[in-house]
Amino acid sequence: MPPTPIHFAAQPDLARAVTAWRQWLEAEKRASAHTLDAYGRDLAAFLSFLVEHQGGQPDLAALAGLEPTDFRAFLARRSSDGLGRSSLARTMSTLRGFFRYLDRHKLVHNPTLKTVKSPRPPKSVPKPLAADEALEALATAGELHDEPWLAARDVALFTLLYGAGLRLGEALGLKRREAPRGETMMITGKGRKQRLVPVLPVVRDAITDYLARVPFPAEPDDPLFLGARGGPLNPGVVQRQMRRLRLLLGLPDTATPHALRHSFATHLLAGGGDLRTIQELLGHSSLSTTQRYTEVDAARLTAVYRDAHPRAKA
Repeated sequence: MPPTPIHFAAQPDLARAVTAWRQWLEAEKRASAHTLDAYGRDLAAFLSFLVEHQGGQPDLAALAGLEPTDFRAFLARRSSDGLGRSSLARTMSTLRGFFRYLDRHKLVHNPTLKTVKSPRPPKSVPKPLAADEALEALATAGELHDEPWLAARDVALFTLLYGAGLRLGEALGLKRREAPRGETMMITGKGRKQRLVPVLPVVRDAITDYLARVPFPAEPDDPLFLGARGGPLNPGVVQRQMRRLRLLLGLPDTATPHALRHSFATHLLAGGGDLRTIQELLGHSSLSTTQRYTEVDAARLTAVYRDAHPRAKA
């Protein structure tokens, strides 16, 4: 899927640099269309701010002359627009990356951005489902459709997310030829990095059942998971189905498709899985990302202690 066209308010020299930067991100950094869209929106917002802030469309020379106060004014504006700390931090990361690119290609040299501190994003801790909640969600997913093949599709997809720890985008990006037939499957994750994921029999059986019911002919390179009309399954449809499950089962608002991935990791850890193995299964490039799940498990143990230990009730 190509990135979404985005308008950048810029003079021709800067517009050419922006186009080259986005092409470099896609070709050299292997950024996904989703990442390119996010970075593009961040940069477009900054350039639009400069139009108002400086009274005209910026060019490369205008970027070279920016002061720390200009960047801080932009952050203040975005904050007043309601942007959260995580989004502000990502925006600053986008700008730093763009200015590094300009400097590396000898288009703009402006080191002042290094003196501007990024907002510290809130520390997020994954919110998994309890094991019984996750299993109940999988068992009930097939009751949301009257059409048998759509019911089988939802069961297969949610079983894959929980049983293999996939991101929703990774699952929806699978082709028909990549459907698991053995004990492992190759997954292409963020940055197009590939990892080998074990496939549980229950996952393989659910996908096999779904494929046997699909009413549309499909080529090997067609999407594995299809929408009701035979096209690629929209992630919004999956989110909606999970919302219906939440209402049906009384699950918390944090019960999302991504929560099934969190549940996969947390339940492996609780069952004795080591962090390095879980890191590989999730496709995390940094172990520190995986270590968040130790906090989840510690929180669960503390809650059990408070509810069950006699001294905790004194």
